[in-house]
Amino acid sequence: MTTTGYLAVDSGGSGLRVAVGVPGRDPSARGETREPVRTGARGIDPAHLMAQLAPVARSLAAEAGLDALPTAVVGAAGFASLGDALRAELPGALARELGVRAVALAADAVTAYVGALGPRPGAVLAAGTGLIAVGTDLTGWRRADGWGHLLGDCGGGAWIGRAGLEAALRAHDGRDGGSAPLLTRAEERFGPVRGLPGLLYPRADRAAVLASFAPEVAACAAHDPVAADVLRAAARHMTDSAAAVCPSDGAPEVALTGGLFKMGDPLLGPLREELARRLPHARQVPAEGDPLHGAVRIATDLATDRLTLPGEPALLYVVRDLND
Repeated sequence: MTTTGYLAVDSGGSGLRVAVGVPGRDPSARGETREPVRTGARGIDPAHLMAQLAPVARSLAAEAGLDALPTAVVGAAGFASLGDALRAELPGALARELGVRAVALAADAVTAYVGALGPRPGAVLAAGTGLIAVGTDLTGWRRADGWGHLLGDCGGGAWIGRAGLEAALRAHDGRDGGSAPLLTRAEERFGPVRGLPGLLYPRADRAAVLASFAPEVAACAAHDPVAADVLRAAARHMTDSAAAVCPSDGAPEVALTGGLFKMGDPLLGPLREELARRLPHARQVPAEGDPLHGAVRIATDLATDRLTLPGEPALLYVVRDLND
């Protein structure tokens, strides 16, 4: 008897996370790669993604005792703006190399949403180095922010870290709004602050470096009003994004997902207050799972013909009957 299953993928800044399993059950096997998928003039590189994915998928299918993987879901960071080549080429490549018959390509914000809330109306704030909000009333998707650390991601890790370092530099200069505790933390972490521009500006990973200072802001918030104000401002920015995407009718749910929220009460306290004030009709709920969990849920629904999420090429692109 042939045993068929699904392939679920989360492609992010540190590589691929991959799971295979049988629809309706938890994943039977999981794996990962350590190399992020390349991007270029055509956006996310489908050939590079397949070169990493295909051997892992075959190995996991064998480990799980699956003879075929007819359903695949790939959630990818940057898909909304850099996914043209993936949409054009990845479904065919999955069909040729892995025998996939139905595929859903999704923005990582969508898999984060489904992992956190499932197919229910609401809004999800996904926050790590950056910040994006995604919402749906199950007839269409809305997204807010996610513009990167130079143009947005307001309230995300890089934003908090940059605001904390600005307060440190104000203290160094003797300007109003400075924070001596943050200046001390900045010099402990980075050395003399006069060297910060040379350290940060040339780096391709400067967003991650900025975000690395966000926990220092949280650590100072209990005794430093400047640090506390930074986190309150971040909470207001996050709530602005959540309010922009949350359905205005009914009883939507709001969930938080992403590593930034591991900072705990210094950020979560003001954020929950802001959400309750701005979105009194929405119920705040804990996230049920992460983006890979969301990809698994989409794969299960796609495999069993129960996918009710709205399709939108830039956010959730579904192709069925690939081998017909």
